[in-house]
Amino acid sequence: MKYLWAFLMLLTMSSCLDDDTTDYETIDYDAKNETEILNYLDAHELEAQKSDSGLYYVINEAGTGAQPQVNSDVRVRYKGYFINGNVFDQSSEEGITFNLLQVIAGWREGITYFKEGGEGMLLIPSRLGYGYQNYNGIPAGSVLIFDITLLESN
Repeated sequence: MKYLWAFLMLLTMSSCLDDDTTDYETIDYDAKNETEILNYLDAHELEAQKSDSGLYYVINEAGTGAQPQVNSDVRVRYKGYFINGNVFDQSSEEGITFNLLQVIAGWREGITYFKEGGEGMLLIPSRLGYGYQNYNGIPAGSVLIFDITLLESN
């Protein structure tokens, strides 16, 4: 009887062990982000272009001025938010100036689809944003959405 009790305790304890090591190792963020972006576009009745990298972009106004290259200095007015609509960052009305080599890959690519005066939206999967780990208040694997206006390109 003593051995039966010990066996049952061992069996109970071993069944509580989780064979799955960690969730982040099993999440396919590319597939998850793709689904999130497509659902967002559908829910908001938006038509977007998808680049070869997986970036989605909506051009509401193409603009008529200079078109930036991936190493250009630009001045952009923007609002950044998550799929759920929570804003995590935004510029002033005057915009912010930076070199495209200093920003995430989704911005570096996405801004080049606009000319000065252009307006639209970038929907950036996490692999073109901040990746698969938490970063400065941005949760791991987050799709980032930016409403942008390209004010100036040099």
